[in-house]
Parts: sequence; C-alpha cells; structure tokens
Amino acid sequence: MRFKRLFLRLFFVSIVLIVIGGIFIALAGYRVEKAAAGRTFNSVGQLPDHKAGMLLGTSKFLASGLVNTYWSNRVNAADSLLKLGKVKYLVISGDNSIKSYNEPQDMKDELVARGNDSTRIFLDYAGFRTLDSVVRLKEIFGQDSAIVISQRFHNERAIYLADNFDIALVGYNALDVSKRYGRWIRLRETLARTKAMLDLWIGTEPKFLGEMVPIPA
Repeated sequence: MRFKRLFLRLFFVSIVLIVIGGIFIALAGYRVEKAAAGRTFNSVGQLPDHKAGMLLGTSKFLASGLVNTYWSNRVNAADSLLKLGKVKYLVISGDNSIKSYNEPQDMKDELVARGNDSTRIFLDYAGFRTLDSVVRLKEIFGQDSAIVISQRFHNERAIYLADNFDIALVGYNALDVSKRYGRWIRLRETLARTKAMLDLWIGTEPKFLGEMVPIPA
C-alpha cells in the first residue's frame, strides 16, 4: 500500500514537472520570436548599412569529415556583406577553447582567401556561447549595434539576448539547411532558447571579458 502511494505521488510530481517544463519551453520560444519579429532579413537589400557585423562561429567540419553546411552558409553570408559594403568591419565570435579548435580563425582564413581585407576582421576567441558573443561585442569591441550573421533561428536568439544588454542587433539570415539535415540542431535550439531565458533570469555572465579591442571609426 505504501509503495502504491509513493508511486502515485511520484507519478503526479512527474506530470507536474513535465507540464511546468513544457510551459517554460513554450514561453522561451515565444519571447525569442517576439523580440526578433521584423528584425531578421533574408535579403542584403533590406539591410541598413552598419559599421560592424558579428559572425557567429560554428565548427568547420562534421564528425564525418565533411564541411559543415551551417559553417559554409554563414561564411557566404558574411562574405556578401563585406563585399557589398553593408558592414565596414566584422567581428567573428566563436570557440577557441583548445589549441586545435579555432572557429574564428577558420572563418577568417576563408574570408581572407576570398579577397576580403584582413585588417577589417576582428576575432573574438571567447565566444563560447551566444550570450558570451553578444556581451563581448559591447564590452570588448565597443559596439552597441551590429548586424548579426547566422541562420535565422540563431539570429533570433542573439537578438533576444542583446536586447537585455542594450545592444541593438538586426540579423542577416544565412541559408539554412534541410529539415532532415538540421533536425537535431532544431531540437537543440529549442533547449538553447530555454537556457537563454534562464540565463537572463539568473544573471549569467560571460566566462571571460578582458581588455578592450578598439575598432576604428
């Protein structure tokens, strides 16, 4: 009898937690989409010129050894903005937590190989999370507005985070990938939006700040 009561209590507690979790996830998604509504663009022509762009990093290669389509599409988008003069300078923010893995440098190397001026590209090696990238754009690189460059779902989350740090972002949407190819990424994004809202609630800060890196006028 005691076991049955305990089981029922655990069952109801589990149901309550699942419901609360579902509400929290839905609320996070709603807040991100509301914050970014009308602020991400698929066409370069729709974008106002900005002094700076912020390219969000990702791994160049998949576990299979093939080039990551998310990576190549983001680089293509940044290349377009630079060559069309939509941004004067570019901050590439990504993970360089170990010597053999360097998201910002890989992206810069590709952009320079395409003929872009290396002196107009700045690297943020401590963009371990989108929150870190957004805050460091202001605190390290001195920019309180920019065009953020990634896939739309990622741009939306960056805009949501930036609003809470008084940073005005608009997004230029790199091409996405097929739903089948990106199924896991979309699931991860749902959880990432939930974590973003939680981070703001509890006041999570970037892992590293440091000295400012001035970007010319």
